[in-house]
Amino acid sequence: MRTSPPRTRSRSLAVAAALAACLSTATTATAQEREPGSPSTAADCALPGRTGWTDEGHDTDHAQFQHATGTHRVLTLFVDFPDAPATDSTDAYAAQLAPAADWMRTASYGRSRLDIATPYRQWIRMPSDSTSYGFDRGITFEAHERYVRDAVTAADPFVDFSRYDMVYIIPPKAARAISFSPTYLYDPATSGVTADGTRVKWAVTFGQDMWHWGYKVADHETGHTFGLPDLYAFTGETHRYVSGWDLMGNIAGPAPQYLGWHSWKLGWIRDSQVACLPASGARTVRLTPVERPGGTKIAVIRTGETTAYVAESRRAEHNDRSACSTGVLIYKVDSANQTGDGPVRVINAHPDTTPPSGCAPLDLAAFTPGQSFTDPATGIHIDVLGGRLSGDTVRMGKP
Repeated sequence: MRTSPPRTRSRSLAVAAALAACLSTATTATAQEREPGSPSTAADCALPGRTGWTDEGHDTDHAQFQHATGTHRVLTLFVDFPDAPATDSTDAYAAQLAPAADWMRTASYGRSRLDIATPYRQWIRMPSDSTSYGFDRGITFEAHERYVRDAVTAADPFVDFSRYDMVYIIPPKAARAISFSPTYLYDPATSGVTADGTRVKWAVTFGQDMWHWGYKVADHETGHTFGLPDLYAFTGETHRYVSGWDLMGNIAGPAPQYLGWHSWKLGWIRDSQVACLPASGARTVRLTPVERPGGTKIAVIRTGETTAYVAESRRAEHNDRSACSTGVLIYKVDSANQTGDGPVRVINAHPDTTPPSGCAPLDLAAFTPGQSFTDPATGIHIDVLGGRLSGDTVRMGKP
């Protein structure tokens, strides 16, 4: 769901933008200093962020967002309200989100682990009615922080917050006013929310939509705490950019494994698993499916300061076992595009094919051997030379 930078962050956002500009300049200078004909590195295709918030840049601000690798200690709180008291056990609520840990472990090749703890499995009463927090109006940062603060304050007598990295806050089904599940990202410039001498930096406040999306809503929202943007559209047709090809798009999509670009940004794949073409020329690359660990995961053609095309191999297995198409997924990345405004846009290899039941047209986007993509604006092309169960071979070229 959406995350919005607080208004008080204007100065820190400006600093982040300036830092990103410096990083970009440094990267460009390094590339120019290479001897002609020297091999490119993955860093030549890494894009700088330009939004000061969640985006596709590789210069994630880890003062604002948590690292995506390692174990994340998650405290789960169950809260109810004077106007919406819980009448059932917390067990079903805990069970609803528990599979999120296995999904994240599989998606990250074991490099990101959610240790979801429920040390206090009782309902904790909030001080205000559920209708007072403004979820029905889309909720502001200030109202959202008040919600998190109220929950943390109410729970403080029962749990030790110093033992955890982030918090999940779950309301009862009776609290219909808590309708959706936004992510709380703290503002380093304010006092924020503290307990037990610990700053609560990241929280997911679940709403009634958790019963629609299922446990993967926890993985989606946790992705925001890593710095990932929303890939669905905030206006117009909701899933026109990536449809079900990444969890940050359609949470209930048939192939929700994180894009290879995201795995690179988050540190789940290494630079050695990225094939980069930053300048003119051509390169043939053997890709292994993103659903499996190991091998070359993405082929990247850089097309500008903040833009690139990416090709990756997709197969119907593991987190993508319900995929509507398999082969080479090709998409454009623009790290200057805001969250919700298409920072990633998938190219559809079969735009005229009617999708089967349960699939959207863009879910059929994967290219198969013999198909090619050419961008008329830049002249770059990606040809799918072959494909087997073990992966796909592509040739990328740039004039």
